Amino acid sequence: MTTVRASAGSGELKRRLGVFDAVMIGLGSMIGAGIFAAFGPAAGAAGSGLPVALALAALVAYCNATSSARLAARYPASGGTYVYGRERLGDFWGYLAGWAFVVGKTASCAAMALTVGTYAWPGQAHTVAVAAVVALTALNYGGVQKSAWLTRVIVALVLTVLVAVVTVCLTSGSADTVRLDVGADPAFGGTLQGAGLLFFAFAGYARIATLGEEVRDPARTIPRAILLALGITLVVYVAVAVGVLVVLGPDRLAHSAAPLADAVRAAGVPGLVPVVRGGAAVAALGSLLALILGVSRTTLAMARDRHLPHVLAAVHPRFQVPHRAQLAVGVVAVLAASVDVRGAIGFSSFGVLAYYAVANAAAWTLTPGEGRPPRLVPVLGLAGCVALAFALPMTAAVSGAAVLVLGAGAYGLRKGMAAGSAP
Repeated sequence: MTTVRASAGSGELKRRLGVFDAVMIGLGSMIGAGIFAAFGPAAGAAGSGLPVALALAALVAYCNATSSARLAARYPASGGTYVYGRERLGDFWGYLAGWAFVVGKTASCAAMALTVGTYAWPGQAHTVAVAAVVALTALNYGGVQKSAWLTRVIVALVLTVLVAVVTVCLTSGSADTVRLDVGADPAFGGTLQGAGLLFFAFAGYARIATLGEEVRDPARTIPRAILLALGITLVVYVAVAVGVLVVLGPDRLAHSAAPLADAVRAAGVPGLVPVVRGGAAVAALGSLLALILGVSRTTLAMARDRHLPHVLAAVHPRFQVPHRAQLAVGVVAVLAASVDVRGAIGFSSFGVLAYYAVANAAAWTLTPGEGRPPRLVPVLGLAGCVALAFALPMTAAVSGAAVLVLGAGAYGLRKGMAAGSAP
């Protein structure tokens, strides 16, 4: 097994998670707030081409997951694509992947916290958002096993709600399968944009890879967990998409701020709306919990290499978690808890697509003896990431590209200063 470098004295995390725990963390990331929030914006972009957009997002996600799984088996350390890019492509590309992930996903933390507040207590959304970040940061501080246990509970509750939504929609007298037909309205660009927005909801399998240092038997566990979590999520997403579309249709779905709640109302079961709202709040909590886990581990890896303040590389001697990195992510998420949820979806998608573009490029460099995936997989994954990233709404693409340029500039400045101070 390849050994990846870490800074001396930074401490190592303890391997506690098995396949089931890793799958649950992946499901908690993917079957989260995205399924309650992403379908509306995606339908607005893709129109009746939403099923095609979902298929495209799933294809890109599969390629990314396969590349990530092969790399994670080779480099089982905290940091995910930050580590893979650094080891396979060079320090700069690993840094850029980590930068894109940390910035984009920290914004997602704030968005998920606001989703909790919006559903749980609309009049005090920001207060609830801050409380959610503080509570889950404290939970993560106590150890990854506690986080994994809570994720199991959250996933079970959310899946129960989603099964109820799909059952009610498909058995409703107002359901009409004609609404699934792809009409003449979707343009290719709109369908790509819809796929890019839906990718936001699929991207949670990265959390499994970023926990590579805390997984038992990582060469076997991580690839299995990533593909299992993605496969289960795809089945759930297709079922929910079909159920919502046959009741609402693409036009009503595009204008819905709470698609699943509106779907059960249109299906004639308004009594289920509070349950759906509660499920959305719980799902957002699950996403937020997994996000804090994943972002803090990438922050830990970057801090070990001094791309971020080295003080964040500390591992708690008792709880065996990167406690300072977790606290830093929590503080930034609290400060950012004023963003618009829909805008954050696009911004986060751009950052994560850039992250996975580096993962696919890194997977291309693997040899057959290192577990290289079929050549077509990283090619399709890389091309798909670039296409979906620049098909996103203009504001998301421009702001995301600006953040990458800013990160690259900071890297160059740091390298220049280091070279200038060398004897």
